Amino acid sequence: MPLVATFSIVAVDPRTGEIGVAVQSRFLAVGAVVPWAKAGVGAVATQALGNTTYGPAGLRLLAAGISPEDAIERLTLPDEDRDVRQVGMVSADGRAATFTGPECRAWAGGRIGKNYAVQGNILAGEGVVTAMAESFEKSAESGKELSQRLLDALAAGQAAGGDKRGMQSAALLVVREGWGYAGLNDRYRDLRVDDHPEPIAELQRIYDLHRRIFPHPEIERERKE
Repeated sequence: MPLVATFSIVAVDPRTGEIGVAVQSRFLAVGAVVPWAKAGVGAVATQALGNTTYGPAGLRLLAAGISPEDAIERLTLPDEDRDVRQVGMVSADGRAATFTGPECRAWAGGRIGKNYAVQGNILAGEGVVTAMAESFEKSAESGKELSQRLLDALAAGQAAGGDKRGMQSAALLVVREGWGYAGLNDRYRDLRVDDHPEPIAELQRIYDLHRRIFPHPEIERERKE
């Protein structure tokens, strides 16, 4: 089974209530494996030898009031393959945790901060997650919507070396209750680039297009007022 060698960020915007995940990898269709999020609950990124049950199970634990740190422990302890798992998790209230199994391929690790967690494996070095974290922290007062802050963090990680095997796919998932299509679900931004030589740049292009067609609800309301 190919490892989902990648770098990702899970984060929340406490001002708007948006919760999201952004990810890039030298792995086909990474968006089908790594990102999970639920409005009002939190977000999960599962990678390395990704365990897709961590997504829905992690969100259920968060919904029950379990902290991200304890939720990750509950997911990984009974997992016989936990040594090759990597997971990041953030709750709707901004608590975050990240886990990297000791057998994940170097460089592998993560970093947490207020309202976010970043993590990656088979990276050019620790500088990748450091650059992502610094990008997200510095953009806190930028006025940018969460989606753009997540994409900026991916770009910063790539500029710092990214996945040392190269690039192939990327994905962005941002949720907020009632902000999905026609207000009928929580999938506000759900965009994927499954196979592309420059997946982050292509994801940015798709996001820019999506933003023009589906503007941020708060910005649209301000325009009408």
